[in-house]
Amino acid sequence: MMKAKQTPDQQDLFRFGSLYSMQVSRPEVRGIALDAQTRCAHYQTEFDIIAIKMKCCGVYFACKDCHDALAGHSIEVWPQAEWTQPAVLCGVCGYEMTIEEYMAGGYACPDCRAPFNPGCRKHYQFYFACAG
Repeated sequence: MMKAKQTPDQQDLFRFGSLYSMQVSRPEVRGIALDAQTRCAHYQTEFDIIAIKMKCCGVYFACKDCHDALAGHSIEVWPQAEWTQPAVLCGVCGYEMTIEEYMAGGYACPDCRAPFNPGCRKHYQFYFACAG
């Protein structure tokens, strides 16, 4: 039995199939004056490189102010029981981490180690319900 001859593109896909399956598009991030690493008009330091998936709508926004300006509804915080859900996006490598990973990560991406803004901890209450 003869195998059908493969075109060069098919051969490359077969040979490098695992590389193709690794290329995953990033989730959409919304915000005002976004750059490629999710900085927005409100937060623009080299460390402002995360986006947060809003509990209320399931959409990533660069910050609460961008959400307030664009979403048309109020922010809903993530209850602690759901902190195992992927809800924080690294703007450098595109890694989606859980809220627990983000909070325990030492202000760096657990995947690429890009440093995050430690000042963001002052805003946790806007996104994550803190234990009382």
